[in-house]
Parts: sequence; C-alpha cells; structure tokens
Amino acid sequence: MGVEIKETRVTDAEFEEMKEFVFEYLAASVEKEEEGGRMRWYPWHSAEYRHNHILNVVSLAEEIAHEEGADVDVARVAALFHDVAKLETDQDLHPEAGARVAREYLESRAGYPESFIKQVCRAVEQHAYQGDLNDVALETQCLIEADLLDKIGANGTALMLLRMGYEARTHMETDEMVDRVLERGYDAASRVQSDTGEGIAHRRLKRVKWFREWLEDEIAAMGD
Repeated sequence: MGVEIKETRVTDAEFEEMKEFVFEYLAASVEKEEEGGRMRWYPWHSAEYRHNHILNVVSLAEEIAHEEGADVDVARVAALFHDVAKLETDQDLHPEAGARVAREYLESRAGYPESFIKQVCRAVEQHAYQGDLNDVALETQCLIEADLLDKIGANGTALMLLRMGYEARTHMETDEMVDRVLERGYDAASRVQSDTGEGIAHRRLKRVKWFREWLEDEIAAMGD
C-alpha cells in the first residue's frame, strides 16, 4: 500500500490552529526582545495590531483568489504567515524570515505536499515585491494586492489618522490628514492589477472621498 498523499485543502480546524500559532509567535516576538520588545511603546507594532492586519489581509486574499481563479488555500495560508516575522526582524528582512517560519510550521505538520509548501513560502517571501505584479505567481499577486488594499478604505483611514496624530505629536489640520490618507490610497491602488482587486480599491477609495467631502462641508460650516 502506498503512502497517502494529503490534499492541499486546509481544513477550518487546521487554519484555526495556524491562526493561533501566528498570534502566539507575534506575542512571543514582543516578549523576548530586550527592553520590552521591538518598539513596544509604539501601538502599531503590537501583536494585536499586527494580527488584526494579517486577518484583514487573509480575508481580502481569499476573496481575490476565489474570484481570480487562484489557489485559495495557498493564498490564505500565505496571507496568514506574511507578517509573522514582522516584529522580530528588520523591515527589509521580514518576508524571507516569514517564509522560513511558514516552512518550518507546515513541514512540522505531516501531510502537506512539498509543492503546496513551496507555493506558500514563495508568496510570503515575495509579498513585498515592488515590481510588475504580472511577474509573480497569481497567488503571490493575490497576497500583494490584499496587503495593499488593507491600507485603503474606512478602516485604513481611521488607523492612518490615529497613526499620523500619534507620530506627529503636533497639530495637523484634519482635512490635510485625510488628503494624505487618500494620496496613500491612490498610490496603493495604482499597483493593483486584478479586476477583483481594482473593484475593491474603487469601492474603498470612494468611501474615503465621501468622508473628505463630508469633512470639507463641516469645516466650511464651522466658519459661517
């Protein structure tokens, strides 16, 4: 009797176990660093914030992969691991470090085919790629687009406003802050190439533009 080869399908239970592992890895990365963790004073480098971002990217990557005909399991597992090493290594090195963590995890669970592990790790390692997305595998494109799209929209606007206010420590006009968020959104959206990703970007940017219009109306009214 031959060895049974496991399907690449990742069960809900397996994926939940992966989620737990990723959060625990992020939390441990903070705890084990000297002087309380890498930039622990900075809220956006907390395990909670990073895990929330990761789960947002997972949801977007799943949607794009499903609509674009990519391997959904590869896309969502890669999305889950894409920032797992973000809190323990330098920004430029975290994709490669994350791919190593993903490989170690998947290889430690019996049954995942090498071809599946290789696709996941490739997507994680390349998720910060800045070139033409046509040059990467479709699953990698889904992850990159999802990572970009999490910066756009209502949630991205709220987080960026909080972040800019926190970092500036000085007064900044609200409309100027929203303009910066919108500009950042347009930059991110300009890299998105899939029809699904473009549709998501369009909807999310529209919400930010509406918010800016409402804000301008209220600011104008305050001067009357």
